[in-house]
Amino acid sequence: MKIRTIVFLTLFTCGSLALLVGSWLQVIPFTLTEDLGFITGALSVWLTVVENIWNFPIGIANDIFFFVLFWQAGLFADMGLQVLYVLLGLQGWYLWLHGGKNKTSLRVSNISPLELLVLVLITGIATTSLTFYLQTLQDSAPFWDALTTVLSLVAQYMLNKKFVENWYGWILADLIYIPLYIYERLYLTGVVYVTFLVMCLFGIRAWLQSRRAYA
Repeated sequence: MKIRTIVFLTLFTCGSLALLVGSWLQVIPFTLTEDLGFITGALSVWLTVVENIWNFPIGIANDIFFFVLFWQAGLFADMGLQVLYVLLGLQGWYLWLHGGKNKTSLRVSNISPLELLVLVLITGIATTSLTFYLQTLQDSAPFWDALTTVLSLVAQYMLNKKFVENWYGWILADLIYIPLYIYERLYLTGVVYVTFLVMCLFGIRAWLQSRRAYA
């Protein structure tokens, strides 16, 4: 194991324990659900950056914590999104292990222009439809909630197929999520997505190097 990996995991573990203890003792104004969402989310993204298959089970745990959190905040689209994430996580888990040629592990690649165009069209149509639906549910931020929901699903689809472009989808979604969660007073969740945004930049670099290695 590389030294920087050991350092990261050590600091991450210490920080996570401090966060949980602080919330338990009510020293910091965050719930344990937010803490666990932060911890599993950050770990899942880091595992994705380094192409570790464990990002999927950790990510599924993260989906469960965020389902509870968004239900409490009244962000219904994001709540429902977590259910789809669990299903997509199971699909991605399988594809990464057996989605390559001759049932081998999947390798990093680029999405085709045609498939990208189809995803852009789907994003526009799905966002419009979901916005109208969320308005009937009195969602607290129907358009932004719909847009981030669709962007996240599209990004997860690309991640499952190991397309480098998945990181650009996550970056766009994170740039919207951050102010949305701050507005909803989910401050720690906002910090989570700032962390995700930074890690996406590392993800692009790592996956581009991986793609060149496979070429």
